[in-house]
Amino acid sequence: MALFNRKNNVAPSTTATLVVDPALAALTGDYTIDPAHSSIGFTVRHAMVTNVRGSFSEHEGTLKLDGADPANSSASIDVRIASVDTGIADRDGHLVSGDFFDAEKFPLMTFRSTRAEQLGGDTYRVTGDLTIKDVTRPLSIDLEFNGSATDVYGAERVGFEGSADILRSDWGLTWNAALETGGVMVSDKVKLTFDISAIKAAPQA
Repeated sequence: MALFNRKNNVAPSTTATLVVDPALAALTGDYTIDPAHSSIGFTVRHAMVTNVRGSFSEHEGTLKLDGADPANSSASIDVRIASVDTGIADRDGHLVSGDFFDAEKFPLMTFRSTRAEQLGGDTYRVTGDLTIKDVTRPLSIDLEFNGSATDVYGAERVGFEGSADILRSDWGLTWNAALETGGVMVSDKVKLTFDISAIKAAPQA
């Protein structure tokens, strides 16, 4: 089921009419990302031969969904860098140090959307500004709409998952070490992954 479903009914006068599915239009509203049921992670090549995966356990954000027009939708996410977890404490400590994120000086990674569009079916692209340390650059994230449901507590939820590839050097994350066999310790390319569950805000009284 597409979140934003457009159908053109052509009348005898050939005038196109936009028909919006009422069930999808009902999803329109403001949502808060549920950090307990969401994950923001990354995958990076290590020593040229294997992948290291990690995630950020502390993050918050909001979504604004428009069930009639995806261009009116938006997203805002803040990620606390010090919450990085790769499963190895020494590696996490290195990541938050000045060699990489410098979390003491730059505690947050942020994303603020500037555009949303439907690519087809349940696939969407959200483009915006990703800020890491003191560098802000554009980023496009392709997302799959996983559907909506009312949970056991009566909260209305929507789910999305997706990913984006970046070059960490574009954001000033350039630390590396040469390997004796050739190549480098950490790849420049990083895959960011998003698995989002968001709760709809109650209507204003």
